[in-house]
Amino acid sequence: MGAIKVLLADDEESILEIMARKVGDAGYGVVTANNGKTAWEKIQAEEPDVIILDVTMPGLNGWEVLKHVRSNPAPKKWQPVIIVSALDQADHLKQGFDLQADHYISKPCRIEDIIRSIRLMVSLIPMRYA
Repeated sequence: MGAIKVLLADDEESILEIMARKVGDAGYGVVTANNGKTAWEKIQAEEPDVIILDVTMPGLNGWEVLKHVRSNPAPKKWQPVIIVSALDQADHLKQGFDLQADHYISKPCRIEDIIRSIRLMVSLIPMRYA
């Protein structure tokens, strides 16, 4: 399958920097975006293998980016989306899954949880085509 590319989108620069460094250290290619509009543009241009979205971002929020991803899928490619958000009430979780998020992690979280979730999504990619 080659190198796995992960898009990380979060408007908190310090969180984005830490995630980018740790995800890169785990062996993944990293693409970053600090707002939803940039995230969507990079998703279209870079076609990442896994997408990690914060919900509360300027421009487009994470839900809007997720809607774009699901209504405009990459050709012949499943792109799992992991929501990482401080919005952790049941209705937010439901909204994420209604919009076809593949996983939801509540902030605050550990970077190990994010890396583990990326690994899980990567392990599921071949099964989508079996």
